Amino acid sequence: MILRLLAALLALAGAVLPAAAAELACSGAFGPDSSEARLIETFGKENVVFGEVPGAEGETMLATTVFPNDEARRFQVGWWDEENRDSIAYFTVPPNDSAPGGVHIGQTVAEVQALNGEPFTLLGFYWDYGGSASFTSGKLASLPGGCSLGVAFEPRKDLPTGVDDTPILGDREVSSTEPLLVDLDARIYDVYLSYPDPSAPADTDTGEGEGAGEAAAPQ
Repeated sequence: MILRLLAALLALAGAVLPAAAAELACSGAFGPDSSEARLIETFGKENVVFGEVPGAEGETMLATTVFPNDEARRFQVGWWDEENRDSIAYFTVPPNDSAPGGVHIGQTVAEVQALNGEPFTLLGFYWDYGGSASFTSGKLASLPGGCSLGVAFEPRKDLPTGVDDTPILGDREVSSTEPLLVDLDARIYDVYLSYPDPSAPADTDTGEGEGAGEAAAPQ
């Protein structure tokens, strides 16, 4: 009787527990040389749609959306070659999955800093690019497959009345060690991976700074 009860409880637990999150890799269907045809082959034609999607600053952009009607699995892919829908510029990470290195939606700034192994910087909040962060050093700066990680944080709480929010406000760089980020309970709401333009010339000292030639994912 007890054994039957335990078996029933285990079966019930397996039915209600969510599947473990998958850590995506920058290869295969998500590799830099992938295409919309590869996405259709992998995920099914009925689950792949190309068209306009929201971009930054109220603009729209062209991208491919996979699983558009399934919020848990939905992700977006932008192309360097939009005409042929070839050569991935960026892809977003679905809510239930994680990027290489274990980064996923819902993590705090401190959790991401721990994964990176050192502090990083993000942009101040309350504008179109607020909370955005990329990685120029640390474990998350060099990922297998040659992709670059980008994330965006948003505050889950307001600061107490009277607290000066200048250090985390607007177009400024904010260190991940800033104590106000803990008070705000800032957490990831968007994760994406990008690749450099394959048609761009080899890296040279152009003075354009880190990230030149990489695609900007939607905010």
